[in-house]
Amino acid sequence: MAHYDAILLAGFGGPEGQDDVIPFLRNVTRGRGIPEERLEEVAHHYRHFGGISPINNQNRVLRAALETELAARGIDLPVLWGNRNWGPYLRDVVAEAHTNGQDRLLAIATSAYSSYSGCRQYREDFAEALSANGLEGTVQIDKVRQFFDHPGFVTPFITGVRKGLAEVAAAIPGINLATEVEILFSTHSIPMTDAAKSGPATLGFGEGGAYKAQHLAVAQVVIAGTSVAPPVETQWQLVFQSRSGPPSMPWLEPDINDAIALLPARGIRAVVIVPLGFVSDHMEVMWDLDNEATETATEHGLFSVRVPTPGVDPAYVSGLVDLVVERLTDVPVEERPALTDLGPWFDVCRPGCCENVRLGFKPAVAGMAP
Repeated sequence: MAHYDAILLAGFGGPEGQDDVIPFLRNVTRGRGIPEERLEEVAHHYRHFGGISPINNQNRVLRAALETELAARGIDLPVLWGNRNWGPYLRDVVAEAHTNGQDRLLAIATSAYSSYSGCRQYREDFAEALSANGLEGTVQIDKVRQFFDHPGFVTPFITGVRKGLAEVAAAIPGINLATEVEILFSTHSIPMTDAAKSGPATLGFGEGGAYKAQHLAVAQVVIAGTSVAPPVETQWQLVFQSRSGPPSMPWLEPDINDAIALLPARGIRAVVIVPLGFVSDHMEVMWDLDNEATETATEHGLFSVRVPTPGVDPAYVSGLVDLVVERLTDVPVEERPALTDLGPWFDVCRPGCCENVRLGFKPAVAGMAP
C-alpha cells in the first residue's frame, strides 16, 4: 500500500479578468520570443468572454467533484489545486502543502495524452515548485499515468458522439450517416519535432509519436462504441487546431478548418466535432471549435454538432479516482483498465520521454532521467 498526504490537481491556468489577459499570455509564452502584437491577437479570444477563461472555474468544480468521489469511497485525502500559468500557482500550493505537513503528493495533470506540454512540462513544473521552495528531497510528487484510454475518459466521448449523430439524423431527415456525415476528432496541434519525441523512443511510434498514435487509437475505440443498429460506421478523421507557431515550422495537420472546407466536395452534409484531446470546455474549445470551426462549417453549408468534453461527467470523475486507487493499492498492470492496445500507460515516465526539442531536458520528477 502506498501512502500519500494529498492529491495535487495540476491545471494550465487562465485569466479571470481583463487585466489578467496579457500577463497570463506572457506567462504562457515566456522564453519563446512571442511579440506583444501577437499576444494582442490571441488576447481578443479571451476579451470576447470578458477576459475570463472558464478553465479555472472548471477546475474548481472538478476539484469539488473529486473530493466528493473520494469521500464516497472512504478515501481520506484532500485535493489541492495548482496551475502552471496563473494563480493559484503550483509553487505556492506545494509550499503551503509542506507547511501543512503534506509532503507526499499524488498529482493528476489535466491532460490525457503523452506530449511535452501534456505530460513532461507538468513534471518539470513539479520539479520547479520543489526547487523554488527548497523542498527537493523533502516533498515527493508522484503522478498518475496518462489516462487517454481509460474508460472514464473515453466513455463520455462515446456517449457524446452517439447523441451527436442522433442530433444530425433528427435535423436532416433521411441523411445517410455512413456517406454524408464526417466525425472530426480534434486535438491541439503541436510541432512535428515535438510530436516525434512524444512517448518512449523505444516504442517506435514514428513521426507523430505517441501523441498522434494515442489519439488515433482512442478515436477508433469511440467509433467502435458508437455503432448503431443496423451497424453503420460513419466516416472520420483526426484533425488539429490551435496552432500557434511560425509558418516555417511544421506542425501536425490537417487543421480542422482546412479539413472542413474539403468535405462538401465529397458529398458530406454534416459534421460531428469531437474535442478528443481536451478534458474540459476551456477557451480553445469554446473559441477554436464553437466559434471558428462552427463558422467554417456554416460557411460551407454543413450542419455541425460539437460533442461535450468529459468535464465533470461522473464516469470521468470516477475514472480519475480509479487512477488514484491504482497507486494507493498498487494495482497490477494487467488489472488496470485500458481500452486500446497502447495502454495502460506508465506510472513512471521512461527516459527521454516527451522531450522539448527546442529547450532540451529540464529537471523533472515522476520519471526516469533525463
